[in-house]
Amino acid sequence: MTIRILSALERSKDQYGAACAEAKLDLLRRLARADLGSARAVRRLHELLCFLRAYPDDARLLAQVERMLAAFYLRADLKRAREALTDTGIAGTAIRYRFFWSTLRWLARRWPERVEIDRSESEVAAKLSAALPLLLSWAEAAALKQLDPPAFAAIDRLRARGESDAAFLARRIAAMPGDGFTREAFHDAIEPSYELKPGADTPARTRARHAAAPFAWQRGPLRRARPDLREELGRRFRAVRQLSPREGEQVIELARGAMVTRSRDLDAFAYGNARDVRLVDDGGGLAFALIGVIPERRQLIPSTCGYLILHNGVPIGYGEAFVIGRSATMTFNIFESFRGGEAARTFARTLAMVRQVFGAESFSLDPYQLGQGNDEAIASGAWWFYYKLGFRPLAAGARRLLRRELARMRADPGHRSSAATLRALAESHLFFDFDRSRTPGLPPLAEVGLRIGDALAARAGGERERVLAECSREAMRLTGLRSLRGFNAGERLAWQRWGPVVVFALPRVAGWRLAERRALARVIRAKGGSDESEFLVRFAAHPKLERALFGAR
Repeated sequence: MTIRILSALERSKDQYGAACAEAKLDLLRRLARADLGSARAVRRLHELLCFLRAYPDDARLLAQVERMLAAFYLRADLKRAREALTDTGIAGTAIRYRFFWSTLRWLARRWPERVEIDRSESEVAAKLSAALPLLLSWAEAAALKQLDPPAFAAIDRLRARGESDAAFLARRIAAMPGDGFTREAFHDAIEPSYELKPGADTPARTRARHAAAPFAWQRGPLRRARPDLREELGRRFRAVRQLSPREGEQVIELARGAMVTRSRDLDAFAYGNARDVRLVDDGGGLAFALIGVIPERRQLIPSTCGYLILHNGVPIGYGEAFVIGRSATMTFNIFESFRGGEAARTFARTLAMVRQVFGAESFSLDPYQLGQGNDEAIASGAWWFYYKLGFRPLAAGARRLLRRELARMRADPGHRSSAATLRALAESHLFFDFDRSRTPGLPPLAEVGLRIGDALAARAGGERERVLAECSREAMRLTGLRSLRGFNAGERLAWQRWGPVVVFALPRVAGWRLAERRALARVIRAKGGSDESEFLVRFAAHPKLERALFGAR
């Protein structure tokens, strides 16, 4: 009986109108009192509640959904199925995952008593035994080397009362000499898995919502028709708001939690900059939380922005945009619970948002997004999803394979590309340009790095650090800077990273007009500023720099 009720709610979840709202409300009330007989049924109900929270008919239905989600962890059927529901992100259940260093640090800082190392992996125990002496005082390290206790026995003896083994490990690695990159490499080489035990405020999809996000009732049917990308790219969003550092941190935590509860990681969220978070209101309850990256983790030339897609404050997807001038390489993911909604339209609005906020007009999708090493994208037919929206391959092999597949589809309308064919198609990028007359392409970033590497090999020999320091001074001379006085830490780091670019990748920069060289200095300084928006503006306003780096495109 309860399964029939659950199935009826699944069929009606995305039907809207006064009668539909009443029917859904009645089904929800019956399911609130029901005892579901399997973990799968519990999960189905949870996914329905998350969907209805994101696309609510009216206030009465939303209030019922909120009551059920708030009490979901208390359900008897959930408690019985708790182990089977591990890794679902449902409140009251555990999450087990091989968290990367940045995520472990966040979890250990926020919930030090809730995150623990998975002790079942013998290989990890062996790596920990080798690593521990490097994390301790000289006397402790000497004792471990002499006694050679099992790794976890040593950690249990050394950790403080109330401190979990994972929190102990995170704190010891954080105290190591070096920088964030060396600590990250040290931790990730051990490859430990962790368990995040459920708590009242630990990450859970059940509780995931940004209350200050734009909101709108779902009065009509979902917009599932395939959009015209160029038309959508020309339609502006409603408003954009720069968030305070406090609200920015709340949004970053929401984004990190969205990853943790789905056993994923994203650098743009893990290294999010609370001073560089904006909320874009696209109307109808759709919004984008744009999250910039701290200076230490920014890429050399592209500007990186992570985005969390919100519908009525509920995270429904995420991605990243890597912007150089008018080009943007995109990633885009709609969470499984919401893939029956408005995925195509949401993607179109994502591109429109990136165009209007960052100035990009040419878009590309990298092979992983399309299915290279990504079974989820292969299973969903992601390549054809983007093709039907207007993206096209430029690689000759992909174009030949596309022509063959299109011919098969014309001959047999029921033809579907095999997984092997989709993997072959996904070997190269897909492209879309707002201007039909232009041929899109990828900026040759690797060539810049190779030019610098060749120059360092020829000039530095075994003294790369000395030559790199000379590059910084030479770049200052070329751009008319007398000193870095007044530069903050991020701006100094950007200058250090760009020094060899100026000296080795811009060989004719000495012949530029003084105003152009001084503008170059301002571009570089902006890369390390409080956010990367100024860098994007200054880079776009310096076409000579882009031509010098990449040639005519």
